[in-house]
Amino acid sequence: MDIAIDFDGTCVEHEYPLVGKDIGAVPILQRLVSNGHKLILFTMRHGKELEDAVNWFKENNIKLYGIQTHPTQKNWTTSPKCYAQMYIDDAALGCPLQLQEFPKRHYVYWELVEEMLKQKGLLN
Repeated sequence: MDIAIDFDGTCVEHEYPLVGKDIGAVPILQRLVSNGHKLILFTMRHGKELEDAVNWFKENNIKLYGIQTHPTQKNWTTSPKCYAQMYIDDAALGCPLQLQEFPKRHYVYWELVEEMLKQKGLLN
């Protein structure tokens, strides 16, 4: 499955333009990749801030299939929206969230996401 992943509030705490602290995404994203799923970083970051996010994935040994777009979609669509079969984003309706104390922001609750992915048969 091709999965688009947001970054701030999804992979790390909100600390833009810095890279936020770990929120538990690393082992689950690593398992998704090892189970054959393809991750596409889909974020509002650009320039140096985007490079910082890409480096976070490299430093955590998480292979990205694409950055900001599905690598093959230009062959079959002119749509600017990143094609994916699933989107994991702290701003997505229905995505389980935890409250970050300071600044008061929500971020993805990865333990519950892991359970949801198991229920869908994407993780074992």
